[in-house]
Amino acid sequence: MFDGIARHYDFLNHALSLGIDKIWRKKAVSRLADIAAGRVLDVATGTGDVAMLLARAYPEAEITGIDIANRMLDIARAKSERKGLVNRISFTPGDSENLRFQDNSFDAVTVAFGVRNFEDLHKGLSEMHRVVKPGGKAVILEFTKPRNFPFKQLFGLYFRHLLPFLGRLQSKDKRAYQYLYESVQAFPDYDRFKDELISAGWKNPAYQVLSFGICAIYTASK
Repeated sequence: MFDGIARHYDFLNHALSLGIDKIWRKKAVSRLADIAAGRVLDVATGTGDVAMLLARAYPEAEITGIDIANRMLDIARAKSERKGLVNRISFTPGDSENLRFQDNSFDAVTVAFGVRNFEDLHKGLSEMHRVVKPGGKAVILEFTKPRNFPFKQLFGLYFRHLLPFLGRLQSKDKRAYQYLYESVQAFPDYDRFKDELISAGWKNPAYQVLSFGICAIYTASK
């Protein structure tokens, strides 16, 4: 599915969020200022936006981006070359639930809008925990469900009906943006996701709600 919408992915993300998604990613990346010179793994990197923000924000860091969608990775590599970051980031195919890296390999791990796509959430979070060094950090950006009236109701209408319609017009994929709504509804957000992090071995989980509850930045340590 993600290979099928790869060439429309960036345009739709930015257009359908009115560009706010760029601000969300920058806020998430800023949470790693204390690991500026370390090794960072960007899981479910997609077209590489977070990996490239990391490379620019932390010039001494070593960035690796993985994804199971090869067409997404092709776009990520092309973007990094255009931006002069091709020598700063390694993009490689990889399954978030079966990471090929050794234990304690990275100083931090990031995921932007990817954990809700894990087939086995516990396994994916546990694998991320395994490859991060003791004292390392996880920063996860993910959609949440707004809680407060009337934004909850207005956003629900947009997310359930208008967004899938607009996404289908551009990408010609009848399923992808309906899946987006369904996956967000099924995702254990807020305190329930903190519990998932703890269950996978992470410590001190916390979250910051963004844009009236459209998404949140979750952090945890090993």
